[in-house]
Amino acid sequence: MALVNVRRDVSDPFYRYKMERIQTKIEGKGNGIKTVVVNLSSVAQSLARPGSYLIKYFGFELGAQTNIDPPDDRWIINGAHEASKLQELLDGFISKFVLCKKCKNPETDVHIKDGTILLDCKACGQRTNVDLRLKLSGFILKNVPKKTKKDKAERKAARKAKQNGTANGKGSGGDDNSDQASPNGDEHDIASDDDFLTRKIKTEAQGLERKEVEVKDDEWAVDMSAEAVKARQQQLPGEFKAKLVLNGDDEEEEGEGGGNTAYDHLGTWIQEQAEAKGGINNVDDIEIYVKAKELGIESKHRTVLVLVQTVFDENICTQIGKRASMLKQIISTERHEKALLGGTERLIGQLLKDHPDMLEKVVKILQLYYHHDLISEEVVTKWGTKASKKYIDLSTSKKVRKAAEPFLTWLAEAESEEESEDEESE
Repeated sequence: MALVNVRRDVSDPFYRYKMERIQTKIEGKGNGIKTVVVNLSSVAQSLARPGSYLIKYFGFELGAQTNIDPPDDRWIINGAHEASKLQELLDGFISKFVLCKKCKNPETDVHIKDGTILLDCKACGQRTNVDLRLKLSGFILKNVPKKTKKDKAERKAARKAKQNGTANGKGSGGDDNSDQASPNGDEHDIASDDDFLTRKIKTEAQGLERKEVEVKDDEWAVDMSAEAVKARQQQLPGEFKAKLVLNGDDEEEEGEGGGNTAYDHLGTWIQEQAEAKGGINNVDDIEIYVKAKELGIESKHRTVLVLVQTVFDENICTQIGKRASMLKQIISTERHEKALLGGTERLIGQLLKDHPDMLEKVVKILQLYYHHDLISEEVVTKWGTKASKKYIDLSTSKKVRKAAEPFLTWLAEAESEEESEDEESE
């Protein structure tokens, strides 16, 4: 099934919010002709909205009768309607009932409060109002869906983001602060929110009891021998020297570990591109992904390990957001997440000598990874319980996890709050 960006005005191929393209089937003839939206449930799930909202919106816009609770998942609109027309109407639904009015992110929840419809954004923490004059608004107010269990990590992230926004005076509750959006996008606002949340995590964690945590070869026109690679690395600017270290990963995949593997090729290629273009930030995400795909390693967990050590440097906190879409395209399993955390450990350890403040950035780094859905609560919590010498020396590994404690404490407290809220709601 063809996938399209939830926001079709966004052309970024790495845009992480995807949905199936609307598929329809025309049935019947004459006065009995009708359109079955074959995959409406899947599209609705991608938008985190009940299918009844979508089908009813189509009905209102087309002036046609619809069914809103089909037992057989056959969502029907009376009359013949082309899939392309419904896709255009869906864009309107997304704009009015899904996208955050401030940051235009589709990661929102619907909340009904005192006769108003609020979109609670899990990305920026803003709560904005839906226009009650819209026909569908009346339907939503009369058909509030039953509460269901949601992903814990998402709910905690949303709640903390809301607290962050409230503390900054940037809107909460039912206030519609959509006019405060920056004309150039939301990056500055989100960055400010992230900075505040990082400080808040650290502040809340102070005074708490802490636990000690334990390719194709003929396409390469350069000499890829170990000696040649080492010689070129020595010629690179200081920020790139000795960054690509693959030894120590004992979960080797077939064909790895020779010093002249596809992973070495990818890492060296990225470093050379950075040197040629005047810095790693000038190397394009798509070019990197295409190169990994060309080498046949775009889905491997060790590719994540290579990328962390090559696309990030001491400015990692400002680089994560720009690289998140590409990383999200590759990170698909717990093993990938572990490689991301392990690579980050190694990067921090290598940068500590020249940048002793790197440990102070650990909380911020983890918070950004979590914010961009690059790590899950379960994986990072398990990672934080025990130091390991798999990616860096044991002493440095302990220091990194010690620095991560405020973030891990925040996660644990958020889970306790979540369980309390669930018990109260029941």
